[in-house]
Amino acid sequence: MKKAFILFLLFFWACNDDDKTQDPVLCTEEARPGIEVTVKDTKDNMFLVQDVTVMVVDNQYKETLENILGTNIFIGAYERTGTYTVVVNKDNYIQTTSDPVIVTKDACHVITKSIEILLIKK
Repeated sequence: MKKAFILFLLFFWACNDDDKTQDPVLCTEEARPGIEVTVKDTKDNMFLVQDVTVMVVDNQYKETLENILGTNIFIGAYERTGTYTVVVNKDNYIQTTSDPVIVTKDACHVITKSIEILLIKK
């Protein structure tokens, strides 16, 4: 019985000491995008935003990315890790699909992956 009590005390003491770390991780509360995409025309290297559809797919998960108003950046997959394929469509351009994009996370948030997609005019 004494051995069980001593083991319990040691276990309690070891777990209790976890809160006294030298470098605690302090996370922010904002949601970060997993993927950030820019789209360009291959011929003139100009950014394409108007009437562009950017979709990410990870198995059954699908999301249409949103353009940040006033920029050439499409973002989405907030706080979601995964292996994504990015599919971009625009009228009079050939649909383009990316290689797999792997989104990971650190102790607090996803690590945003930035990619550029080049579209070829039909």
